[in-house]
Amino acid sequence: MKKRLIVLLLVIVLVVIPSMVFGADESVESAIDTVWVLIAAFLVFFMQAGFAMVESGFTRAKNASNIIMKNMMDVAIGSLVYFAIGFGIMFGADRFGLFGTTGFFGTGLSAEFLGLSIPIEAFLIFQTVFAATAATIVSGAMAERTKFSAYVIYSFVISIVIYPVVGHWIWGGGWLSKLGMVDFAGSTVVHSVGGWAALMGAAILGPRIGKFSKEGKPNAIPGHNITMGALGVFILWFGWFGFNPGSTVSGMDQSIGFIAMTTNLAASAGGVATMFLTWVKYRKPDVSMTLNGVLAGLVAITAGCASVSLWGAVAIGAIAGVIVVFGVELLEKVLKIDDPVGAVPVHAFCGASGTLLVGLFAVDGGLFYGDGFTLLGIQALGVASVAAWTLGTAFILFKALKKFNGLRVLEHDEVAGLDIGEHGSVAYGDFQLINIETIGK
Repeated sequence: MKKRLIVLLLVIVLVVIPSMVFGADESVESAIDTVWVLIAAFLVFFMQAGFAMVESGFTRAKNASNIIMKNMMDVAIGSLVYFAIGFGIMFGADRFGLFGTTGFFGTGLSAEFLGLSIPIEAFLIFQTVFAATAATIVSGAMAERTKFSAYVIYSFVISIVIYPVVGHWIWGGGWLSKLGMVDFAGSTVVHSVGGWAALMGAAILGPRIGKFSKEGKPNAIPGHNITMGALGVFILWFGWFGFNPGSTVSGMDQSIGFIAMTTNLAASAGGVATMFLTWVKYRKPDVSMTLNGVLAGLVAITAGCASVSLWGAVAIGAIAGVIVVFGVELLEKVLKIDDPVGAVPVHAFCGASGTLLVGLFAVDGGLFYGDGFTLLGIQALGVASVAAWTLGTAFILFKALKKFNGLRVLEHDEVAGLDIGEHGSVAYGDFQLINIETIGK
């Protein structure tokens, strides 16, 4: 009886109510598709809370308000400029396979033009939250020493041009789309764009005070709340069920369940692989690294979540879980780049790797399924092209910011914390903050 009641309620919510809202001239399928896309968009929007928790938990308490403010502005600024300009560049009428030329300021694009079964506004909000995700990735890599004004300008630029151009290449009918590149939900479009921009920003910005010794040896700077960071990872994991299955843009698509399964398997495999690797490598399973291992698996499977088998998803997640560990070491020990939350290894390295692995594990077109190197070559071209575009534009952007606006806060503001130095407030007003590195000295 209870099961029948639940089914009846689901039918009312997903079918009857949408049918009443959209009217008799709209099909039930369109109504279901619209509701599904909106639910998925809301899940992806909630991922901003996950990013905020991960980044603030993995950094020091004196910078928590600054982290929250940056994540908030990524959404607010990104929503406005993507609506006005970015959406048109990404999905407007194609020009030379490079960018769109119509659809600016909310006009000139329609569901019919894009071949959608849902209202254009539903598709726009779904794409808007993806744009905000790409923008917010940089926040963690440049945390604890970046001027807030510089970050606001960066967030504006990535949302209005850097991200939309890549989106057009792969999702908007651009040249990579025509070649047949597979990036179903954005390992490259979303995560690699954010990750490569984070890499360039962190490199130009320089490390935090005390991160490297005079000999260049990296020092650990613990985050202030690993529990908060873990909560953020769980929120992101949950939101990814909107990110990947939602990219079907159809509630009637029977592959939704399959995509949810590949997503979950890759995340799990990434976490398990990282746990065991750090256990062997460091003699104890590293908590923060394992949390990033889960995110690594999620980022890596995003490109091929609809194209690989369930076991392929496990393999991709496990590979990403290994890559993120060695990626952190490469960044700190070889490149001497300070990334407080591991954004670059997770999003740039695993986003690129996950996109490449589609060329191996795709059931239709993958090398391991006897279809040769064609798809792998296309994937590699796409990864390299996006990396070149993003690194190049980010280099120009951050160098310009450094020269004309200033990119880094003053030393005394960094030491005191950006909450006070940039915002004149603190996140934990009732607590006395103690630097654990000075205890016992």
